[in-house]
Amino acid sequence: MSTTVNHPIPRLPGQPPDISPASPAVSAQPPGPDAEPHVDLDVLDAVQRRVLWLATRIVDAANRERDTGDGVKVGGHQASSASMVTVMTALWFAHLDGADRVAVKPHAAPVFHAIQYLLGKLDRSYLTKLRARGGLQSYPSRTKDPDEVDFSTGSVGLGAAAPLFAAAVRRYVDAHFGARPRSRFIALLGDAELDEGNVWEAVADPATHGLGRVTWIVDFNRQSLDRVVPGIRIDQWRASFEANGWHVVEVKYGRRLQAFFSRPNGPLLREWIDAMPNEQYQSLFGLSGPALRERLLDGAPAGLAELVADVTDDDLGELVTDLGGHDLGAVLDGLAECDATDRPTVLFAYTIKGWGLPIAGNPRNHSALLSGEQIDALRAQTGVPADREWDRFDPDSAEGRWIEERARQLARQPRNARLGVTVPTATGVRVSRPVSTQEAFGRILVDLSRDEAVAPYLVTTAPDVATSTNLAGFINRAGVFAPTERRSWNADPVLRWAEGPTGQHIELGISEMNLFLLLGQLGLAWDHSDQPLLPVGTVYDPFVCRGLDAFIHGAYSGSRFLVAGTPSGVTLAPEGGAHQSTITASIGIELPGVTFLEPAYATALDWLMCDALSRIAAGDPGSAGAAGDHGAYYLRLSTRPIDQAPFEAARSRLGDVVLRRQVLAGAYRLVDASELAAAGAPQVYLAASGAVLPETVAAATELAEEGIAAHVVDITCADRLFTAWQRALRQGIRTATAPASPGALRTAFATRAPLVTVHDASSHALAWLGSALGVPAVPLGVDEFGQSGRVADLYEIHDLLPGSITNAALAALTLGT
Repeated sequence: MSTTVNHPIPRLPGQPPDISPASPAVSAQPPGPDAEPHVDLDVLDAVQRRVLWLATRIVDAANRERDTGDGVKVGGHQASSASMVTVMTALWFAHLDGADRVAVKPHAAPVFHAIQYLLGKLDRSYLTKLRARGGLQSYPSRTKDPDEVDFSTGSVGLGAAAPLFAAAVRRYVDAHFGARPRSRFIALLGDAELDEGNVWEAVADPATHGLGRVTWIVDFNRQSLDRVVPGIRIDQWRASFEANGWHVVEVKYGRRLQAFFSRPNGPLLREWIDAMPNEQYQSLFGLSGPALRERLLDGAPAGLAELVADVTDDDLGELVTDLGGHDLGAVLDGLAECDATDRPTVLFAYTIKGWGLPIAGNPRNHSALLSGEQIDALRAQTGVPADREWDRFDPDSAEGRWIEERARQLARQPRNARLGVTVPTATGVRVSRPVSTQEAFGRILVDLSRDEAVAPYLVTTAPDVATSTNLAGFINRAGVFAPTERRSWNADPVLRWAEGPTGQHIELGISEMNLFLLLGQLGLAWDHSDQPLLPVGTVYDPFVCRGLDAFIHGAYSGSRFLVAGTPSGVTLAPEGGAHQSTITASIGIELPGVTFLEPAYATALDWLMCDALSRIAAGDPGSAGAAGDHGAYYLRLSTRPIDQAPFEAARSRLGDVVLRRQVLAGAYRLVDASELAAAGAPQVYLAASGAVLPETVAAATELAEEGIAAHVVDITCADRLFTAWQRALRQGIRTATAPASPGALRTAFATRAPLVTVHDASSHALAWLGSALGVPAVPLGVDEFGQSGRVADLYEIHDLLPGSITNAALAALTLGT
């Protein structure tokens, strides 16, 4: 590896004509709310140097000065942070308003926290707690960081797309509830993030077209984690953005290079740098003196050597690496150009990974950390006294006065997640025949749309599956959202696809990633657009996995929404293995921030769905019911019509109040065999969830004929049962006491008896119940890929028919002896 030379931070050339050079930095009279304050680039330069120092030192303290005791590297990405210092300084200290929302590149988290500290929004104690328990998170987190984060980032590509969908939500909110203060939705992303497919799915979706207040700023440092990005990608990316209606801005060269280009024959250097492959350009950063000149001229056109002959070896390196992404004036000019267009904009800021650090431009600098000696040198270079290295600027200094003014301009009013409407406990869905949960879902949503208090806040979305997931009834009543009225050219007597600004369904292209990204932002509209909503999405359940990364992102961000995965399981028999979901129940149960629901009967679905929307409206997770619930709810539904008689029998036996409470808690006895048990019959529990309840009830009848008391327990929310069990266990562990059995489990499984679990999903999704109850258990489920056939065929293959369930119960009884 070549020796890396520390190119000092270049001094800025003269200010551009549209930026005032006046001093002091802030005018004597504070600017009005619509006035642009004067910007002193020398003050901004001092601020960016302090930001560079703090961001680098934050990472340094976490790695060199903290004894973790486990030998695991802390990390923190000093180089990736440094490349964004100029851009982020320009944004927070000269460009943003309080109403703007920004997603920060994951690896630039230390820069963000340094800025928040300088603005007085982060306590000093956190600066030495990067990646520590209770401290600053590795990547910006809405739910974990102590300072205010607009968008959680970390899984690359999602942070870029989130503000785009937040802007789409703002357009919806403005159309339905009146215009909010104008906000810019900005994403800071690395150039390697443009390799993520979800980025282009988001850009191409019609739901995101025409969003003129969106700006993506690409940290174009030409390096990814493993390598220098090969070739010249900018032309390809520019064409892709422009094809989707975006305006493209490039901030490529600093003022020093621009001045050189204006010399006679100066454009020759520009043409050569433009044509030079990324790999060759990046190699310049590891060189100095004659070696750098030789590398620059390798393959260069005739005349370039003569053109740069009067530039000294020491100056040549600073000249050819004078990129626009580290020129505050050039960056501010580029941001102004972004604001001047009515189209979404991408700004390519040409930067140096590791700018201002001795590891600048090194192909292996992604995870590199500065040594103590290098930190000392950087402290001196940035003019920070060793005994005040964590200090903010003196409030009476030009920098201190400017930052105080910026903090005032960036201040925000508190937002309220509470909707302030009462969602009914049930719609009273009427069922007179066998009905599927998917059909009941559509009916319930239509009934909710008739509630004058609730209806305005309902908004649905689907990735081109609205009609096949039973959203048609809601769409007929509420319409499809579009920024302007659109003429319908095809009259459909079943589906009235009326598009306009009053519509309440947002149709997406076939992208499950976009579905969950949009749901995530709809569920955060209370924060980003000061308007709580009741978002409902639908997706084919097998393809929950395709959108899983975005689903996790929404849940991690604390978003509040309801999504129905339907149809699900091998019960979708004719569709074959590619469309038969098996692991989605496990995802729902195990995913933090999500409550998984899988009812079998229409009324149970009605109660669960209204309860979920009520909790979303309440705005406080857990405030409307069981502790441990979260803002996102996942319904796993089926197209299989099911006879409702067993549920109605349980309803008559228990009454609505008791039954509803048990349904919401997660389980109830659908079939109670207590009379047979009282006569001395051996007991067994058949615990089932979703579409397999008819076979489970039939198995209980067969067992009763053989003199076995089989209680059928309908598991409506395995998630709540599991959470309650785990909470009881952890409480016992932490207090060194015997764990208590959760109430919902005690109620549904009142006596101790062997257990069979039955589920059209992976068998392990419910297998834990045996451990929770401390009884022998036989789990039945789908543990192989399915195939096409009838429901009975698929159930036979996976041992879900009544006969198999009966035999499993006999086996469980044997295990219990």
